[in-house]
Amino acid sequence: MRKVAFTNAKGGVAKTTTCVNLGAALALAGHRTLLVDCDTQGQVTKSLGVQAGEGLAELVQGDAGLEDVQIEARENLFVISGGGSLSGVKRMISRRDMRSELVLSEALEGLRGYDFVLLDAAPSWDVLNVNSLFYVDEILIPVSMEVLALQGVGDFLGRVKEVQRYRDGLLIRGIIPTFYDGRVKKSAEILEQLERHFPGTVWPVVRYNSKLSEAPGFGQHIFEYAKRSYGAADYDRLAKRLAKGG
Repeated sequence: MRKVAFTNAKGGVAKTTTCVNLGAALALAGHRTLLVDCDTQGQVTKSLGVQAGEGLAELVQGDAGLEDVQIEARENLFVISGGGSLSGVKRMISRRDMRSELVLSEALEGLRGYDFVLLDAAPSWDVLNVNSLFYVDEILIPVSMEVLALQGVGDFLGRVKEVQRYRDGLLIRGIIPTFYDGRVKKSAEILEQLERHFPGTVWPVVRYNSKLSEAPGFGQHIFEYAKRSYGAADYDRLAKRLAKGG
């Protein structure tokens, strides 16, 4: 079972979009996939048009079991919902004296039967985000093609490397450039800088595609909403790369 976090301290970089659509591509390819929403915004279930019930907060706080919180969203695609109640989980973790970084790992310890567990981490650097990094084995970092996002990725990677000192085996699998627009010179310039600063780490781009932002409004992933779009082609390509080991 491969455990992957989609994480970046900056918001607006298509982190949830990438987690949901890459996960959908894996599921369509026959991989049994679980999406775990670690964000108080709870966008994963909304993106798939799923009604959120008991979720990650109830699981961590001991009010629900693993069998209660796994929602079947599509064939081979399951979700554990996030949402505002995760704020209480963060407070609980902060008050814990020992092994606070392992609260999420302990809650998800009994998971079985999945090929991939994909975590949509919050756009921040908080106790739940750190818990995510102690649970997963691989990290994928979506980075939008804008200057502020480029400047922030170096700082974020520095924090990840601090976690790696205490979490053996945690691998930065790759950086995923998002909102790439080949018509705009700035996109090409920022992509070039990413590849120069992080050689061998940058994955194929996700091109700017309005269908990607429209699909969640209909409760659909990109392969349901616009399967012949650039967005569908790009996430299918990324899913195949991830399935092959990156």
